Amino acid sequence: MDTYAQRAAEVVRQVERALFGKAREIREVLLAVLANGHILLEDIPGVGKTTLAMAFSKTLDLEYRRVQFTPDVLPSDLTGFSVYRREQEAFVYQPGIVFCNLLLADELNRTSPKTQSALLEAMQEGQVTAEGVTRKLPEPFLVIATQNPLGSAGTQPLPESEADRFAVSLSLGYPDLESELSMARSVGVTRPVDALWPVLSRAELLAMQTAIHDVYIHEKVYRYLTELVRATRNHVNVAQGAGPRATIALVKLSKAAAWYEGRDFVTPADVLEQFPYVAAHRLTLNANALTRHITVRETLQQIAGSVRKPPIEARR
Repeated sequence: MDTYAQRAAEVVRQVERALFGKAREIREVLLAVLANGHILLEDIPGVGKTTLAMAFSKTLDLEYRRVQFTPDVLPSDLTGFSVYRREQEAFVYQPGIVFCNLLLADELNRTSPKTQSALLEAMQEGQVTAEGVTRKLPEPFLVIATQNPLGSAGTQPLPESEADRFAVSLSLGYPDLESELSMARSVGVTRPVDALWPVLSRAELLAMQTAIHDVYIHEKVYRYLTELVRATRNHVNVAQGAGPRATIALVKLSKAAAWYEGRDFVTPADVLEQFPYVAAHRLTLNANALTRHITVRETLQQIAGSVRKPPIEARR
């Protein structure tokens, strides 16, 4: 496990060479990848979302594809369709864009709900059904989706069922001054992302995704993380809280965080660190909270403070 954990840390260092000043966010994306979860990025344009996805595809040796979601993107563009081949005198299936290892679904909230829903089966089951035939996707299959802030031109909220398929959500935001200076100095004929190389093979990544399930969680820590998720459902600011899929994601992300730090057990601190990433996109604030300009971040802080941590470090 130690060797794999060291190489996982090298992945973060590699991606940092292309995306300056975002070590914490890069680490979180890697943890989601290790947990075999999909990632939702909400950001303004131009802060490095595409660079992030490309850098991970290179360092993890993943087949990468990108789709720019616009209102005219069709479900069949994602899942595939058959075309008639005269030379074969038959209809031949053409795989859609989801047949890859890492899909960047750019500006997902600008396309139609029908097209958004075409991703659901792929994200949840690792397969697509087109023209009555179900086909498996390559392994691993991961989605990094971006959405523009609500209120931007042409946007609409993601359906709750689709947002719930993402293990974590986060925002890159603007770089700090020194990081932006480093980025400016790196401008040249080639892009920093082009200089990256594979740190792990796909087989090794799959082995690491399996290895995190061996990380131990004490019964008291299981109860703590479950109570955190359940507390989102009855908070005074929340109209709709996180469902059971959030509990599953929090277990996986907490194990991945412990594994990345070289431990074979999860601490309450691991759970608390991952809780905002797992829960933020699954909460819907009520009208009272919105009129008082209360944010999801503030609400999650209140929830985290209301649930008692177990008084152990949860060693085996």
